[in-house]
Amino acid sequence: MTAPILSPRRPWQGRRVVLGVSGGIAAYKAVQIARDLTRLGAQVDTILTAAAERFVGRVSFEGMTGRPALGDLFSVEGAALHLRLGREADVIVIAPASGDLLARAAQGRADDLLTTTLLATRAPVVLCPAMNDQMFAHPQVQQNLAHCRDRLGYRIAGPATGPLAVGEGEGPGRMIEPEEIIQHVGRALGDRPPLRGCHVLVTSGPTREALDPVRFVGNRSSGKMGRALAEAAWRRGARVTVVSGPVALPRPVGAEVVSVESARDMLAAVAERIGEADVVVFAAAVADFRPAGEQAAKVKREGRAEVDLQLVVNPDIAAETRAARKPGAVAVGFALETEGLVENAGKKMAAKGFDLVVANPASEADAGFEADTNRVTLVGRDGRAEALALMDKDTVAEVVLDRVEALLSGS
Repeated sequence: MTAPILSPRRPWQGRRVVLGVSGGIAAYKAVQIARDLTRLGAQVDTILTAAAERFVGRVSFEGMTGRPALGDLFSVEGAALHLRLGREADVIVIAPASGDLLARAAQGRADDLLTTTLLATRAPVVLCPAMNDQMFAHPQVQQNLAHCRDRLGYRIAGPATGPLAVGEGEGPGRMIEPEEIIQHVGRALGDRPPLRGCHVLVTSGPTREALDPVRFVGNRSSGKMGRALAEAAWRRGARVTVVSGPVALPRPVGAEVVSVESARDMLAAVAERIGEADVVVFAAAVADFRPAGEQAAKVKREGRAEVDLQLVVNPDIAAETRAARKPGAVAVGFALETEGLVENAGKKMAAKGFDLVVANPASEADAGFEADTNRVTLVGRDGRAEALALMDKDTVAEVVLDRVEALLSGS
């Protein structure tokens, strides 16, 4: 799978990010963080501690951000540099956050540019711990983390469990990957009402309807749209549950993922959770039909000129769970159509009680299944249809959630 091409978009675009880098082998990954944040449209000021510069140089960050990398508390920019950085930052992220950095942050130390900037800011702070598992397990490190989180209100992202530095084996202490850190920065920037604290339930991906132990009936849905919606909702402060059919994508950051196989599996998972959801987004491409009976053994080709396949109708998940929705919940449906786009979207809205339908054509190469982009038409309860230009699916997700927020606010 190729990495997505990043371009300026919400919530990073036009925002000011201070990236703090402390000493540790994971410091090399901070260069990728600086690069990705810049490509997403943020203005990134990097602060390196003296220990960080033993692992990676300032010029690497300057090449990625187009801005000077900083480290000197008393510099030609003036003794008040930390005040400017702290005041102008929309978010501060420290990756990696070493054991020493955590201790100094918890104590309110002001012995270098990074810690003085922490004292001078009122912006959200994201700490990404990275160290050996034995160090991470130390009671003082855990106490420092708890103090930063509970007393200072800092957000803690990670660590992950996995391979550590050479010779150190595996365990908890590994810094989470740059793409995940980017999402945590996005949540710090995008966390806001009315989605803050809401429970958002998203169905995503295809379903597979078994013919025999090795074959199935399905479709070409990649799950990209559902994943984009889940991450965008999480960035806005929601608690997100994704009920997903089989996909080859990384799990959406921050979301609880419930993996299912068939339409009936998805129906059961949605029915169990829909009653507590404030927003339900039916983005999955559920197979409309399934084989009438799954064969216990592989159906052999030998001796056959043809195979008769009898199909039966699958359950309509949105319709069958409609009565179980939480009172006042906002429901969003998707309609992939080959013809009659707006007309069919309106029929779905009436039949399934949707508040918004996202309709897109199935016949365009740059929209719908498997594509990174989509061309959608938003159909509201009043019947009005708004055709949007071609967008990447992350941007489509932002626009859809703008409409959801308006519905939650009653506007």
